[in-house]
Amino acid sequence: MKRITTVAAVGMAVLLATSAALGQPPARTRPAERAQRPAAAREGMQRLAQRLQQQIEELKTAHTTLVTGLRAIHASALKENATETAQKVKQLIDQRQQSYQERLNQLENQQQRLRRVARQRAGQTERPQRRGRQAPDFELTSFKGEKVKLAELKGKIVVLEWFNFECPFSRYHHETKTTMADLARKYKDKNVVWFAVNSTSHTTAAANRQFAQKHDLPYPILDDRSGKVGRAYGARTTPHMIVIDKDGYIAYNGAIDSAPLGKVKDDAGKINYVDKALVELTSGQDVGVPTTTPYGCSVKYASR
Repeated sequence: MKRITTVAAVGMAVLLATSAALGQPPARTRPAERAQRPAAAREGMQRLAQRLQQQIEELKTAHTTLVTGLRAIHASALKENATETAQKVKQLIDQRQQSYQERLNQLENQQQRLRRVARQRAGQTERPQRRGRQAPDFELTSFKGEKVKLAELKGKIVVLEWFNFECPFSRYHHETKTTMADLARKYKDKNVVWFAVNSTSHTTAAANRQFAQKHDLPYPILDDRSGKVGRAYGARTTPHMIVIDKDGYIAYNGAIDSAPLGKVKDDAGKINYVDKALVELTSGQDVGVPTTTPYGCSVKYASR
């Protein structure tokens, strides 16, 4: 126990040393900078952009140091069978991960606003040039017989989840975790509609209905056994996520998160890209990360 107390004390020192970096207030544009002449204002915005980027880098470094130290304490506690200590440290790690992600989102949103102001001052349009392509129109029927037409969903944010209940990556987000259902419920009252799309050529309607009933899915599974819609969107894996904005453009295309089967690389923390995109879209912002690399099983398309 003395060893655990010593290690814990070291860990708390790490926590105190890095908490300041995690809790710094967001950088703000000073009124004096906004009032400067155009050339000076551009220089001020550049300096602010540099400070924001520096804060992001320092935040990531501090977070990595902190979590590495806490995980070492957690491992030592487990080795010494100090279950209560290990549990408390694990809770602290989870809290730090959440604080880190919230702070990172704040800084990235500030960067986004700063870029928008820069575009406006340069005479560019408000909409960023990185806006995705127009979402291909489609009409599909769910395995319960409900017809869904994308053209009739204009004005809503549409999430498409490529899905295959035979794939362990899809099952992870429905059985080990309830990622998809939780997000669909979280945004159902925020003008967001969610659909699973099954492009697996050999799947059956009965099996999909049974899965949806067993897991109490709050959204339908659409029948794309022909693979026409999946190919039109370039769906590669299950899951592969597409988020369509209210104007019918693809705002996000890629993975559900940064943690395949719950595993993250290094100590960067888990990022749910779809949740982040929906937070931004429902608050009138641009999607900060519009594309990522999807992971999972390959979509089992019908042979042509």
